[in-house]
Amino acid sequence: MKSRNIIIIPTYNEELNLGDLLEKLKSLFSDFFLLVVDDSPNNLTQKIFENHKTDNCKLIHRNEKLGRGSAIRVGFEYAIKNNYSIIIEMDSDLSHNPEHLIDMIKKFKESDSDIIIGSRYLKESKILNWPKRRIIFSNLGNFLARFLFDFSIKDYTNGYRVYNDKFIKKVIEKKQVNKGFIYLTEILVVAIRNGFKISEYPINFVDRAKGETSLRLNNIIESFWGILKLKFKNF
Repeated sequence: MKSRNIIIIPTYNEELNLGDLLEKLKSLFSDFFLLVVDDSPNNLTQKIFENHKTDNCKLIHRNEKLGRGSAIRVGFEYAIKNNYSIIIEMDSDLSHNPEHLIDMIKKFKESDSDIIIGSRYLKESKILNWPKRRIIFSNLGNFLARFLFDFSIKDYTNGYRVYNDKFIKKVIEKKQVNKGFIYLTEILVVAIRNGFKISEYPINFVDRAKGETSLRLNNIIESFWGILKLKFKNF
């Protein structure tokens, strides 16, 4: 029986990491479908994908950088169109350990949660090798989101998550406000305002060892502004 689980992986210039991630995921979850949504300006990521793909892998390449949120939205729409029931998103830079997914999915199936967040900010969580300024900005963004929406959620901005299809159908009914990283927070605001249940699972978050982040200071400033805009958006 074909698995109804899909992992969505947004990429931008991640040719140094994507191959290792795909191989690790295939070894752990051989029957899961892997969908890569790539905005890289060159074809290096595509070449890496071609070297590691199987029948359970697909790449959607876009011709410009349209944002992480936009990439995830494309993945959500693909997942619902193709009747996937468990929908996972994760980063492509190996900061999200694929092995955490084993317990995240187990918790998801055993609970009545609509969303499980791989959280960096629970007591049992660890953040390793992240620059102090990134930790400061991340904490500020999460505090702002907690202040505006719900203090019970610890990590609004990490893109390591498991969703059910019922919730994702609700998400894609809504007009997308943010195309970038802050779409992660926007998704949770949709959940809060529509009565979906959110849970968190502690993870060890390790900063990338290869390549450079695409996140810049202007993205962080835009994210803070994006969080504020969500407060006045009717979802």
